[in-house]
Amino acid sequence: MATQQVAKKEENAVAVFDASMFEADAGAGNQNMGVDDLALPFLKILSGLDPILDELEEARKGDIYNTVSGAVYKGKDGVRVIPCAYMRRFIQWAPRGSGSGAPSAIYAPGDNIPKTQRSPDDNKEYVVGGGGEYIEETHQHFVLILNDDGTVETALMAMKSTQLKKSRKWNSMIQSLTMQGKNGPFTPPRFSHVYRVKSASEENSKGSWHGWEMSREGPVEDMAVYLRAKAFSESVLSGDVVVKHESETRTVNNDDVPF
Repeated sequence: MATQQVAKKEENAVAVFDASMFEADAGAGNQNMGVDDLALPFLKILSGLDPILDELEEARKGDIYNTVSGAVYKGKDGVRVIPCAYMRRFIQWAPRGSGSGAPSAIYAPGDNIPKTQRSPDDNKEYVVGGGGEYIEETHQHFVLILNDDGTVETALMAMKSTQLKKSRKWNSMIQSLTMQGKNGPFTPPRFSHVYRVKSASEENSKGSWHGWEMSREGPVEDMAVYLRAKAFSESVLSGDVVVKHESETRTVNNDDVPF
């Protein structure tokens, strides 16, 4: 009788889950997905009128928001990132309230960009004869987010208008960094160091808002993270990463900054 009870218990025993199966089945189920099936997250600073504030109780004006994961980072604390690649683009938008929400066109430096005229009312560059369409110079910083739980994820920080000065400052910080090697000083790759990005209050004669603030923390120390950052950089520069600017959406966050 006792032998039968032991056998019955063994039959009902729950199998122990082995997490190593995740690695054994790495990538399974994702074979049919391409770049057009994925949305690159945007890291953006929430404005006081952003609708996200009504959806997320923990979100506040000036916090940093991940448009895909929904993660909210307190602006004063910021988030740790590794800058991986940079692109300068000129994005043409339809007038507010019209169009599909996606850009009318995206130009790279050196492209034949339509002639524009700056409006003294909002300082936007309106396309001459373009029916109210305007072009914004946009600096795209492709980064790797380093979460507190040890996970990493890719994202894009798009900077324009008042934040172009911050973008140039960040590029200068990265470009001016030198390290000592066996053959003398050298400039390390863009993805060699970790930075903390925060938001800080700014203002001009037209009002106040929150802008980006960056500081360098130190070199990347995890080989796996470094290789992930390098791979992301190569993917961006080879054109494998597609930026869907409609995923950023033309929310109040992008239009209420006093230019």
